[in-house]
Amino acid sequence: MRHLPNLISLLRIVLVAPLILAILHERYEVALVIAAVAGVSDGVDGFLARRFRWQSKLGSILDPAADKLMLVGCMLALGWLHEAPRWLVALVVARDAVIVLGALAWHRVLHSFEAHPSWISKATTVAQIGFVLLVLATQAFGWRTPMAIPVWVVAVMTAASGIDYVVRWGRMARRELGKL
Repeated sequence: MRHLPNLISLLRIVLVAPLILAILHERYEVALVIAAVAGVSDGVDGFLARRFRWQSKLGSILDPAADKLMLVGCMLALGWLHEAPRWLVALVVARDAVIVLGALAWHRVLHSFEAHPSWISKATTVAQIGFVLLVLATQAFGWRTPMAIPVWVVAVMTAASGIDYVVRWGRMARRELGKL
């Protein structure tokens, strides 16, 4: 049972390809179900890991990797189909690229890295998942949903969390490099 959160994260990673294919083939109902399962499982794996103290080094890599693969993949597919503004897609991809490249650089220089997402980062992930689900539901059910507010909420939160990462990691890097 200890490895259940990691298995759930792996399931999310496995679901990325069918999810993106469903979006690209405009099978929005299928994509909505897959995205909903992936979104709920994101909360479940974290809850189980914390509740039963099943956290692991592997889980600390798999969980954010699953988030990044799913959200970036969905945003790229939705942008390709003009269902999400391309500037928003670019913002989401840029933020995640900064996070991943920053983590890799940190690990390369200091030979260790532990992700500690802030509240704004967690809230941004929830907002991005919600946005993807909203876009998919709008397409699946033919709703005429005004998207300006959700787009700007996700944009502001994505930018704020990206800035938060750069500021926090910059402070930590200066502190850690000062110890060398």
